Amino acid sequence: IFIAFCINMAGAPLKDSELWGLPKWIIDIFLVTGFAMIMLTAMIGQLSTQVDASHCMLDYINSYFAVFTFYTAMAIEFSGLMHVSYFIQMVVGYAAGKPIESNEPPKTGIQLAFFWLRVVVSAASLCFCLAVTLEALFNGQTTMWEGVPNAVAVILFFLLMSVVGLLEGMQIAFFAVAKLEKSERGSAPFAMRTCELLFRGSGHNL
Repeated sequence: IFIAFCINMAGAPLKDSELWGLPKWIIDIFLVTGFAMIMLTAMIGQLSTQVDASHCMLDYINSYFAVFTFYTAMAIEFSGLMHVSYFIQMVVGYAAGKPIESNEPPKTGIQLAFFWLRVVVSAASLCFCLAVTLEALFNGQTTMWEGVPNAVAVILFFLLMSVVGLLEGMQIAFFAVAKLEKSERGSAPFAMRTCELLFRGSGHNL
């Protein structure tokens, strides 16, 4: 996410920029909104590499950069910056009547206290970021298109954030459900239809 943000900032145009004599509305759509950089990042930096890595798994992790990336991810995990996600996971699990089960032994003592300390710090960081973002949206201090009411911008923010969450969750769910037998996929109608489409033929849709 941070890298994608930096890429988008690196390709952001200057004010009143012109390109190849293109109309202003095209400049606004592709450059001002960052759509061009999003497409470039997704098609070259994400989707193509994911497709290749799905067939050449060991080749993609057979490098020092893979080891460095893993250690970086572990460092971020240890810092607890994203630990509020675990709390949200617990809340959703209990709300759904499916408490989270773990293969790890229950946390006790200092380990438990350290875990919840990181959850609190992470939650505080999340609240601060959310407050800053909402303040900017309500004050019209974002790159939202001119003429869009601030209230609509806030609604779009939460709507698009929900879509991103669904897409990220679906990506994990697709690979997880691939390990289940057909009889274990439940009877939910939309889940069954999705699995039927996903594993149609030789499962190349996955």
